[in-house]
Amino acid sequence: MARAKTKEELISQAEQNFSKLWNYIDSMTELALNTEFNFSGDPNKKEQHWERDRNLRDVLIHLYEWHQLLIKWIDSNKLGQKADFLPEPYNWKTYGEMNVEFWKKHQTTELSDARKLVTTSHQAALERVLSFSDQALFTKQFFNWTGSTTLGSYCVSAMPSHYDWALKKLRAHVKQLSQQ
Repeated sequence: MARAKTKEELISQAEQNFSKLWNYIDSMTELALNTEFNFSGDPNKKEQHWERDRNLRDVLIHLYEWHQLLIKWIDSNKLGQKADFLPEPYNWKTYGEMNVEFWKKHQTTELSDARKLVTTSHQAALERVLSFSDQALFTKQFFNWTGSTTLGSYCVSAMPSHYDWALKKLRAHVKQLSQQ
């Protein structure tokens, strides 16, 4: 699927990918839902997230926290309160550390709560998208707070692209379980 270039495409992709993710989760066996992820034996899975996220809750919380980044960033800047997308002290070179902090923060969050949080935050993020025109979402530097990219690009990254990431991770987990 090509990266969204209009508000309609962005909303459609976000809804479709979120729905695909939930359909996949709903199809997972109890074993898959309740078994910790373990990708340590796969040399192709070197990125930090393969080790960090150890279960469905961790994946859902990661999505939720990135929704929160998007929502807070948009809301602050719309109110004229200049805010960066990533909170201090993080930047695009150190955001992996931020993801670890999100993970740590939610180690006592129940899966049922993670499900509710990410469902609610998905809707809240979509509401933000709906408040903007195509031009506002997909014109570079339309807002001074988006830097050299578009607001829509941030939204794509925090929603449909992140949902694809989550689905790939869950599929890899299920595939690994079936090979044991």
